[in-house]
Amino acid sequence: MRSRVAIVYNKPVLSHYKPGEEKEAVAGILNSAKAAHQALLESGYDVAEVPLLPPLEQARKELEGLAADLVFNLFEGFAGYPETEAMVAEIISGRGIPYTGCPAEVLALALDKAKAKAILEEAGFATPHYQLLSPEAMSAFHLGYPCIVKPCSEDASNGLSEKSVVSEFAALEKQVKLVSNLYGQALVEEFIDGREFNATILGNSECTALPVSEIAYRLPPGMPRILTFAAKWKPESLYFQGTKAVCPAQIPDNEGERIAETARAVFQLFSCRGYARVDMRLGRGGQLNIIEVNPNPDISPDSGAVLQAKAAGMDYTDFIGKIVTLALEKS
Repeated sequence: MRSRVAIVYNKPVLSHYKPGEEKEAVAGILNSAKAAHQALLESGYDVAEVPLLPPLEQARKELEGLAADLVFNLFEGFAGYPETEAMVAEIISGRGIPYTGCPAEVLALALDKAKAKAILEEAGFATPHYQLLSPEAMSAFHLGYPCIVKPCSEDASNGLSEKSVVSEFAALEKQVKLVSNLYGQALVEEFIDGREFNATILGNSECTALPVSEIAYRLPPGMPRILTFAAKWKPESLYFQGTKAVCPAQIPDNEGERIAETARAVFQLFSCRGYARVDMRLGRGGQLNIIEVNPNPDISPDSGAVLQAKAAGMDYTDFIGKIVTLALEKS
């Protein structure tokens, strides 16, 4: 009998989103689910798609009745409730069914960017200086300009635009108010404008780095070199057209190994499992700064993780199969 795999993901309900929110990003989950479905079929699995709808209790009932040998977890949280990403992983874990990707506690930790940065600092990793700000606490600002303002608990570049990088107080105050109104507390970081790299890690107790990728920017003067929401999800935008992932990154071998080793160490520090991506930027003197830790990153066919897998010699079916193998290994 063939093993049965259930692909669990959040079904986009566009009416649940406010203007400017992550409609495109969430709709992209459908592409990931369809691509993973086909790859799993090619590997000989029986496959079922399980799109989840809010509220969480309805999703819980759906998962409690699930009959599968493995859950391929593509769930990224319900609109407006990013914390449900970890909650759904916890429900799946409670069923005792093996599932792909990182455990609930890792998903919850990475979603709290300030807490994640505090853990990085305590472990001795460089990360941009930061503070949490609200419109009512602007007088407490103490960082150096330029700064970048982002939501503290979002992913997929939600809330990031060319206005997110600020160089004076009035612009900072405006962005903090905007982010706070849309997403809750704002995370403000000193902006590092050096080369941007990321590495996808595969593994459990032992892990391997895929070839390092660089985000290459070809933007008009004055546009900050950041991976905005438009750069990821709006093909007609200057950011999308002027942002390209280059893999393998054009760097010396020793620099690539330094980046890969740092990513592996961060993966293990956060107790990631299965797959995760670590984003970094070079600061002064070549210092490698950790920008974010991304458990269960995008694995759609045109994603950075898949680009890195291809550079390592894996086609898409191989990559999805490896993720399944790691899920079964950790169970």
